[in-house]
Amino acid sequence: QVQLVETGGGLVQAGGSLRLSCAASGRTFSSYVMGWFRQAPGKEREFVAAIAGSGDRTRYADSVKGRFTISRDNAKNTVYLQMNSLKQEDTAAYYCAARWGSMLYTRTNDYGYWGQGTQVTVSS
Repeated sequence: QVQLVETGGGLVQAGGSLRLSCAASGRTFSSYVMGWFRQAPGKEREFVAAIAGSGDRTRYADSVKGRFTISRDNAKNTVYLQMNSLKQEDTAAYYCAARWGSMLYTRTNDYGYWGQGTQVTVSS
């Protein structure tokens, strides 16, 4: 079992930055692929980024490449999402997800553990 808790959301102006954190319970954190997803009102949840257990591989949605960076600290059981050059279209609830294994999946159905989400609102 893995429990995930996201923090770091908030209101930011377009062009600004935010860093989201996701703290995980459990002693085998490094065995899990960690992902970030987001869901805007009226839209389906979509993939943002994923990182391998060792942190040596990452994958990003095209919409955030070059602006967002996913990283992890296995000693702290925490994964991060650094978001720079934020745009209004980045406004959404952001969710942390975990999956045992090594593949960097992008579908919501591939992840078995989810956090409660944290809201990011980007104003003009």
